[in-house]
Amino acid sequence: MVNYMLKIVADLENLTNLQPHGGCDDPSFTYLFKLKCGRCGELSQKETCVSLGDAVPLPQGRGTTNLVQKCKFCMREGTVTMISGRGRPLTQEDCEEGKFAPLMLFDCRGYEPVGFVFGGGWKVESLEGTKFEGVDLSGDEFAEYDEKGECPVMISNLRSTFDVVK
Repeated sequence: MVNYMLKIVADLENLTNLQPHGGCDDPSFTYLFKLKCGRCGELSQKETCVSLGDAVPLPQGRGTTNLVQKCKFCMREGTVTMISGRGRPLTQEDCEEGKFAPLMLFDCRGYEPVGFVFGGGWKVESLEGTKFEGVDLSGDEFAEYDEKGECPVMISNLRSTFDVVK
């Protein structure tokens, strides 16, 4: 069992608190990334979708997990279980300091997550308090105008990493 913390960073212009629409523990938010098999090293061809709202029985034993998937190459089965309560929004201060913000913790057995994909369903707020919801980051950036603060706002240079956590 290895835990991987998904961390994100971006350039936020006049914005703060970037996070999934319902918060970091939003059960309807879908995390997209590829999986690398721990046995043979095969990388999944397509992105895998995982969300807190999905619960499937463990293949062996009792309990549930968020994803059970079989490697197409070696046929080994692995699981990904999301652990809520460890993430937080990406703030303006994080960006100024070049720090990654922890978003979600994944307990991976038999797999390693790689290549997180930024998609739709994000929210962020301007430094003046204007909320932007339903932000789509699949184009790798977001640009708008904050009427209240009378300034342009922008998200760019999106980056992510999966760090091993004990």
